[in-house]
Amino acid sequence: MSNSPDHSPVPLRLSGAETERADAARNRRLLLAAAKNLIDNHGAAAVTMDAVAREAGVGKGTVFRRFGSRTGLMYALLDHSESEMQQAYLSGPAPLGPGAPAFERLLAYGRARLKMTAAHLDILLEAGGGGDDFMSHPVGRASSLHVQILLRELGFGPHLQVATIAVQTPLLSASAVKHLIDVEGLDIATIIEQWETMVTALVAGRGEF
Repeated sequence: MSNSPDHSPVPLRLSGAETERADAARNRRLLLAAAKNLIDNHGAAAVTMDAVAREAGVGKGTVFRRFGSRTGLMYALLDHSESEMQQAYLSGPAPLGPGAPAFERLLAYGRARLKMTAAHLDILLEAGGGGDDFMSHPVGRASSLHVQILLRELGFGPHLQVATIAVQTPLLSASAVKHLIDVEGLDIATIIEQWETMVTALVAGRGEF
């Protein structure tokens, strides 16, 4: 019999803590999906802790343990979507991600961000994220940095503060998008089209900055 050490794979056995973490992550995904389904079908007002628990098929206590409150749940939904958005524009496929010319990336980012804001409009407004102070929010700061990098690649000078806000306000402000839809009567495709026209004109005149 050989005395050489046995290098065959050892079956992985999760500890109690690891199993709990896996269960917690699974419950979180399940509850976020349930809340999103309620919003898609009934609007943000339909999202209560009881309703999410019923939709997910778990006890209400599970919802409270994961998110603490209804507000915590709403912000968790936004954080989840924002993480996916940031991953897409930082490392996803072009043109939203790296690899495309800066102008194509800027337009792709605007389209994706506007669609996300429109899709989450009820959540943003319900959670108090109307967008009036988006520049001071971590999402706004991350978006500003991304837009400024693209504007610099497009030949803009060092004074980008006003241009950055002009580009971003229709993208991040839920209250602005709500106004354009409810008061101005625009659909999301028209808002995107008008935003792209504005950005194209801004980039065409970049030599003035």
